[in-house]
Order: sequence, then C-alpha cells, then structure tokens
Amino acid sequence: MNIGNVAFGKYPLFLAPMEDVTDIGFRKLCKRYGAAMVYTEFVSAEALVRSIQSTMNKLTISDEERPVGIQIYGRDVESMVEAAKIVEQAHPDIIDLNFGCPVKKVAGKGAGAGMLRNIPLMLEITREVVKAVHTPVTAKTRLGWDANNLIIVELAEQLQDCGIQALTIHGRTRSQMYTGEADWTLIGEVKNNPRMHIPIIGNGDITSPEEAKQAFDRYGVDAVMVGRATFGRPWVFKEMKDYIERGEEGSADSLTTDDKIDILEEQLRINVERIDEYRGILHTRRHLAASPIFKGIPNFRSTRIDMLRAETVDQLIGILEKCRDIIRG
Repeated sequence: MNIGNVAFGKYPLFLAPMEDVTDIGFRKLCKRYGAAMVYTEFVSAEALVRSIQSTMNKLTISDEERPVGIQIYGRDVESMVEAAKIVEQAHPDIIDLNFGCPVKKVAGKGAGAGMLRNIPLMLEITREVVKAVHTPVTAKTRLGWDANNLIIVELAEQLQDCGIQALTIHGRTRSQMYTGEADWTLIGEVKNNPRMHIPIIGNGDITSPEEAKQAFDRYGVDAVMVGRATFGRPWVFKEMKDYIERGEEGSADSLTTDDKIDILEEQLRINVERIDEYRGILHTRRHLAASPIFKGIPNFRSTRIDMLRAETVDQLIGILEKCRDIIRG
C-alpha cells in the first residue's frame, strides 16, 4: 500500500488523530511500538489562518515519527486552502481533511462531519485543497449523516474524483457519535467497489489484535486506523502487529506489565519535560486512568481517583509504583 511516495507494506496500522491525545510524545511512543503512520491532533483551519499560537504549536513534528499526517478541519473553501498551505510548510507526509469529527463544536458549525450535510461544499474544498498543495491529500469521513443517509459508497467515488490519495472511513454515522457498533460492511463495500483505486483505511471499534486482523481479512481494507483503544496503551500497535503476522505465537513477544508501566512513566516524563509539570500531568492522567493494565487491581476505583488528583510527578510515579507492586503480588 502506498500513499503518494510513502510505502507502508502489508497490514499497516495507523494512529487516529485525536484532540488532546495525539501530542508529539504520544505519537513517538506509538511509532516506537509499531504504528505505521501517526497523525497530529486535528487543527482548525480558521485558527491556523489567524495564527493562533496554541494551534500553530500542533504543527510541530519530528523526523523520528514519520510518516506523519496533519489533519485540518474547517467550513469554507478559502480558509481550508490557506490552512493547507500553512500546514505544508511544516512538511508533513500527508495532509488529511477532517470530514468526520462528530462533536457539536465542530460538526454543529458545519465543519467535520457537518460537511456530510453539504456534499457539494465538501467536494469543492477537497478539489481546491488538492490543487493548492504538493503534499498528498487524504480525507476522513463517516458513513453519512444518519441511518437514512448512508451515502459513503457514492461519496467515496466523488472524493476520489477530487484527487485525494487515500480515504479513511469511520464505520458510524454522525448521529451515532461514538455509540452503537461500527458498521464495517459498508467500509468493505467501498473497498470492493471496482471503481475505487485509492487505498481505503478502516476505522471504528478496533480494540484488540483479533479485531484488527479480522478487519483486514474480512473487509480487505488497505490499512486499519486505531483510536480510543490507544489511550494508556501505546503498545497496542505491537500487540496487533505481532498477532497479524504470527497469530497466537505473536503473544510470546508480548510486553510484560513491568514494561508497560515503564512506558506510562516515560510518557509522563516526556509530557512534563515538553510542557511543564502541571499541564504535563493533566495531559497524561487520562491515559493512566484509561489504561487496561490496572483492571486487575482490587478496588482500583480509589487508586484511579488518586491518579486523577495527583499534582506532582513524584506523587503520580509513587501511585504507579504502588500499582506495580500490587500486580507483581
């Protein structure tokens, strides 16, 4: 599988772009443990055009995380084109157009998945961005606005005709948000459409190595994108990759719980070093609270509350070390 000049090989696993999650430290960890491509947090075209510093900071990428994509969202042609030109100066490997974010502050204003209610504008934005930059342009969207408007098969062809070089499909409608189950049958229908010739990346409810393998085997997608299952679990890409390549035997190379706690502590230190102690802790706590490695700890609820209340690195490391001792028994 190729996107532009970037070759990914068979069964590539991508880290989904997620606000307040896919910062540079987390991306590097996911890359280290097997992500074939990572994406920055999605960025507002309007904020880029207005040179809002907090948004401009999200464009910082490093060579060790490549290939890396930067995803932009907006609701008009002019700002999206201008934003794509700004993003290109950061030299990402891919510029991705966000036509899938369902949250109210984005979709409710006509951007992200809100574009599913204005397909002509979505297509015009796509055509103009493709023309405006030299970097490969891709797009991410959903099955449609709601269950009565499942338009993805036709829409995929239209986006392809606009010049995108790959398409990511989240297997839900905007109305579903993140509820219910992702419908991969329509993703498979797009992939098996003989008129489609660009790579199709499937996204939605991929939380285990078995589910990742099934997505490739059953639906034939070119890549699988993993989102919420990465919270507190950047090593999930290694687990998935090992299973896809070697089946049950891949589990023999699994990381130990000690290894995983080391990784989470490293993530904490990276964030504190990158930002500051207070905000670095805030940025890491959601990962710690969501990490599946603590599920076996008795009465973990109180420990989780302690994690969310910790105000210093020493406090948080102390809690993690206590968890390590409990797990070791």
